[in-house]
Amino acid sequence: MRWIADFCFKKRYGHRAVVLETVAAVPGMVGAMLIHFKCLRKQCKDNGWIKILLDEAENERMHLMTFIEIAKPNWLERSLILVAQIVFSIAFLFLYFISSKTAHRLVGYFEEEAIISYSLYLKEIDNGTIENVPAPKVAIEYWGLTLDARLREVVIAVRNDEAGHRDTNHNFANTLRNKHNL
Repeated sequence: MRWIADFCFKKRYGHRAVVLETVAAVPGMVGAMLIHFKCLRKQCKDNGWIKILLDEAENERMHLMTFIEIAKPNWLERSLILVAQIVFSIAFLFLYFISSKTAHRLVGYFEEEAIISYSLYLKEIDNGTIENVPAPKVAIEYWGLTLDARLREVVIAVRNDEAGHRDTNHNFANTLRNKHNL
C-alpha cells in the first residue's frame, strides 16, 4: 500500500494525507460499532474500548479536515477519497468480523506507516521543499495551537496522534491475542 501512495502522490504529502486520513477514519468507527453490537448481544461491558475507538475515529476525521484545508483537493481527488472510503470500509468490516485481533494489528501497522509519512513530510518542510504555511483555523482550534502556528506544528501534532493510535491498536491486538475479554 505504501508503494501505491508513493506512486500516486510522490512528495505531495498534503494530498497523500487527505486520502490516507479518509481511510484512517474508518477503523475506529467500524471497531466501535461492532464492539457495541457485541456488547449488546452478550450483555457485557466494553471496558472503554468503544469510547477509545470513537475518539480515534474523530481524531482521524480532524486530521482529514485539517489536510483538506491545506491541500485543497480537486474533484478527482475528492472522488478518490469517496472510492477509497467505500472500498476500505467494506474490506475492514469483513476483516474485523473474521479477526478483530488482525484488524487492530493491521491498523497499528498502518499507523506506523503514517508516522513515517509524516516524518518525511516534516523533513520536506524543514528543508524548505514544502512551504511552512500558516496552520488552518481548524487545526489551531482542535490542537490548541498558538494563533501563529504553522504547518510544521500541525504535522508534529498529527504525527504524535498517529503514534498514540499505533500504540492503542497494537495493545488491543495484544489483548485479543492473549484472549483477554474486552
